[in-house]
Amino acid sequence: MTQATTIHAHGTLHEVGQGTIILAVPHSDYRLHLVSDPAANVGKPGDRVSGTIQGVARRVDVVPAGGRYIEPVYGRPRRLQGWIVATDSAANTLTVHCGAAPVTVTLSDARQKASDFAVDQLVSFDLERGATWTPTVVH
Repeated sequence: MTQATTIHAHGTLHEVGQGTIILAVPHSDYRLHLVSDPAANVGKPGDRVSGTIQGVARRVDVVPAGGRYIEPVYGRPRRLQGWIVATDSAANTLTVHCGAAPVTVTLSDARQKASDFAVDQLVSFDLERGATWTPTVVH
């Protein structure tokens, strides 16, 4: 078991709406549409930001090979694949680095537990609608 530490995603705010943001991930074409707390100071378009991306994963599968990605490149994250960088059994979460950004996911399938997975496993999963952005630093 590896206790998860907060692993931040970095990017630039492409758009800021009422309760939503579009995060432009550096060195990529990704534009992730995420839900944000309307009361939070998320920043303004053009600001460089750090924060956490969180969501709920449907069934998580260990895969034998492949790359790290978030699909689609533009829009709300739906399908992700990447390496597990941290697990938290108490919260039943995995933090997966999907190439563009780390995403912390809660396991929704009652048959799966975070303790069933190990750091450095390559996993693939669908993400339920409503992935969130919690800012930690606005530059």
